[in-house]
Amino acid sequence: MHKFVRTVVRELDLPSGEIVHLGEKKIEELRITVIDYDEDQVQEKEIKSMEEYIPYEKKPTVTWVNVDGINNVEVIEKIGKHFKLHDLTLEDILNTGQHPMLEDFGDYLFLVLKMIYCDGKDSDTIVEHISLLIGSNFVISFQEGCGDVFEPLRKKIRLGKGRIRKMGAGYLAYALIDAIVDNYFAVLHRTGEEIEFLEEEIINTPSADTLRKIYSLKRELLFLRKSIWPLREVIGTMHREEFVLVKEASGIYLRDVDDNLIQVIDTIETFRDMLCSILDIYVSSNSNKMNEIVKVLTIISTIFIPLSFIASIYGMNILMPEKDYPWTYPVILSVMFVVGMSMVFYFRKKKWL
Repeated sequence: MHKFVRTVVRELDLPSGEIVHLGEKKIEELRITVIDYDEDQVQEKEIKSMEEYIPYEKKPTVTWVNVDGINNVEVIEKIGKHFKLHDLTLEDILNTGQHPMLEDFGDYLFLVLKMIYCDGKDSDTIVEHISLLIGSNFVISFQEGCGDVFEPLRKKIRLGKGRIRKMGAGYLAYALIDAIVDNYFAVLHRTGEEIEFLEEEIINTPSADTLRKIYSLKRELLFLRKSIWPLREVIGTMHREEFVLVKEASGIYLRDVDDNLIQVIDTIETFRDMLCSILDIYVSSNSNKMNEIVKVLTIISTIFIPLSFIASIYGMNILMPEKDYPWTYPVILSVMFVVGMSMVFYFRKKKWL
C-alpha cells in the first residue's frame, strides 16, 4: 500500500502577498539548471546565480530553467526580481498548498499544477507542487525536490528527437504539462492493482486491516481528484483563449492533454465507485458472517432447551432410583440423545445446518 506525501496548506492568518515558503523542506540546497537549445544545438549547464543566465537572454534560442527546491525564499526572490515577477506569483510559487491555476501577467503566463509520480516500484507515490513560468522564449519550472518526470523530455532535447527542438517555448510548456499528465496514468495503474488486490482479499480473508486499506485508498483518490480536476479547467482556458505565448502548442496538442485529463478523471471516478462497492461487500460479508455465527449459536441453544428441561425435571422431582432401578440413567440419557438427534435431523432437513 503506497501513501501520498501531502503538502502543507496556507495558514489562515497569513496576509495576502506575504512571500514565505509554505510546505515541506525537501532538499537542503536549491539547484538551478539551464537547458538552452534550438534546432541545431543544445547546451546544458548548472548555474549558481542569475548573473550566469544573462547571456541566454540575448540569444534567439529556447531556454528552459529548472529550479529544484523552493524553500530558499531569498533565492526565489532574486529570480523573481530578475524576471520582474509579480509578488503574488512568488507567493503562489512558495505556497505548496495552492491548487492548479493559470494567470496571465502579459509578459508571462503563470501556471500551477501538481506533479504526481511513482518513485520506484515499491516506494511511495510522490506529490509535488510545481509552477511554470512561460515567456516568449523561455520556460521556468519550480519544483519542491530533485526528482521529477521530465527526464525523458530532457533526453529528447539532448538527442534532438521529435519536434521539440524545432518548436518554441510554448511547445516546451506543452511538453512539460503532457509529461506530468502522462504520469497520472502510471499512478492510477498502481492504484488499480491495489483495488484488484483488495477485491480478492475481501472475498477470501476480509479483516479490520482490509477496512483500513479501503478508507486509505478512498482518501488518496479524493486527494487525486482535488489535485487533478482543476487542471482540466486550466488546460481548457489555455486552449479556448489561445494565449500568444502558447499559441503554437494550442489546437491538437492541448486538446490531447485535455482528452488525457478526461480519461484520468473518469478513471478516478470509476475507482471511487469500485471502492464503494468493495466497502458494501465488506459490510455484507461481515454481516453474513455474524448471521452465520448467530444461527449456529441459536441452533445449539435450541437443541439444549429440551435436554435441559428433561434433566431439570428428572433431577429435581424424582428420587434417585439407583438401587431399585439401575437402568433409569441409561434410559433418560437415551431419551435425551434421541431428542437431540431428532432436532439435528430436522434442522438439516430444513437446511438450517
